Parts: sequence; C-alpha cells; structure tokens
Amino acid sequence: MSTADELLRELGETATALGSAINPVAPDDLLLALTDTAREVFGAAACSLALLSEDESELVYTTAAGAGATDVTGMRMPSNRGVAGWVVRSGQPIAVSDVSNDARFSQGVAEQTGYVPQSIVAVPVMSASEMLGVLSLLDRDENRGSADKDMRVLSIFANQAAMALESVRTFNNIGRVLLQAVEAAAGDGSSLAEGARSIALEVPHSDRELVNLAEAFSALAAHGAEEKRLAVAVLGDVAAYLQRRSPRIR
Repeated sequence: MSTADELLRELGETATALGSAINPVAPDDLLLALTDTAREVFGAAACSLALLSEDESELVYTTAAGAGATDVTGMRMPSNRGVAGWVVRSGQPIAVSDVSNDARFSQGVAEQTGYVPQSIVAVPVMSASEMLGVLSLLDRDENRGSADKDMRVLSIFANQAAMALESVRTFNNIGRVLLQAVEAAAGDGSSLAEGARSIALEVPHSDRELVNLAEAFSALAAHGAEEKRLAVAVLGDVAAYLQRRSPRIR
C-alpha cells in the first residue's frame, strides 16, 4: 500500500472514530421528544418509532411514548407483519379507524405491549434513498376530525425523525463520507479518486473504544479552557510515551 493510501485510510478511520464524539445531538433524547410531542399534538394514547434492522428482516421498536411504551421499547417483529410492516413494505402511510376489522393488524404483537389500540395512523420514515422505519400513532383524539389530514401532519414528524437518523448515520460513518468527497473532488479516473473509492469500502464503522476515548476528551474539553489544555496535555503525554517505546506504533 502506498503512502497516499495509508494516509487516506488513517484519515477515514480517524474521522469515523471521532464522528460520535462530535455529534451535536443526543439522538435517543431527540427521538423520544419527537414521539412524545407527536402523541400530545394528536391527543393520542401512544406514539412509537420502529426502525428496520440492517438486513431489513425485522422492525425494532427503538422509541415509544405513552401507553405500553415500556413494554414496546426494544420489541422486535418481522418486517412483513402488522400495519407497521405493511407501511414499510408499501412505502405508503395508512389510517385504520377500526383495527379489529383490518387483516393487516397483528393482535398478538399489540397484546405483548399491554395496550391494544382501536385505531392506528402510521407513516413511513424515509431518507432520500431508503426506507428507515415507521412512525405509528395509536388512538388519536377523534375530535380532531380527518385522519387523512393528521396522517399528512404526522409525516412531518416522520421527516424530522429521518433527518435525525441520517445525521447520526453520517457522523458515525463520517470517514466514508469524507473519502467519498475526496473521490468526487479528484474526479473519475485519477489515482487519488480510485484510492479514496477503494478505501472507503474498507473503512469500518466506529471503533467503540476509540469513540469512548474521543467522547471522554470531548467532554473534558467542554468544561473550559483549562480542562481543554489538560485534555491535550494528557493525550500528548500518552502519544510521546508510545513514540519513545516504539517509533513504529501507530
């Protein structure tokens, strides 16, 4: 591997490892606030967010607010089951006023949460390029009127969730994004573009230990100028020690 390739790899891996530390938003808190706000706006009994697993075989309920929230959070179900499964497969929103008369409703899954709704409004959570999951509203206030109108408004909440999820994904894979930018800037056909393209495919997801280290120093530095200088000094001392012990250690 050439020196340029080594530098590109180090750039990609370092950027990815630091991505979580510089992420300005706590995604779990943001998504919980989003579902809780949606529940209150629509006067609903509950609101939940389910995300597709990496292989898209399951929906994982990552966030929920309201009735049954404790039991539904963390629940997994096949992505081809229930009203939520229909939404992610079709990519279409849906409003069901009486779930007992809808074959798509999964009674067994609802019973596991401890809350069986009478009505559901569910909309897809999508990025510009892929399906991410589904946002579901259970037993909204019927005095609000048209379910179709509320379905359109709920889609705005889903769009906000998608942007938050994409932001987290970008930060956690910022090394890949950076190398792809290098590739685009270099232009097709150049050795730099080819190197960036091939290395981007190999850059791993965030190394948890490196992320923890970056987060620790980031938190320390955030306390003030003195703490920031302390963080830099400690990191510098460790690096100097490793360099003295073995100049070849990276």
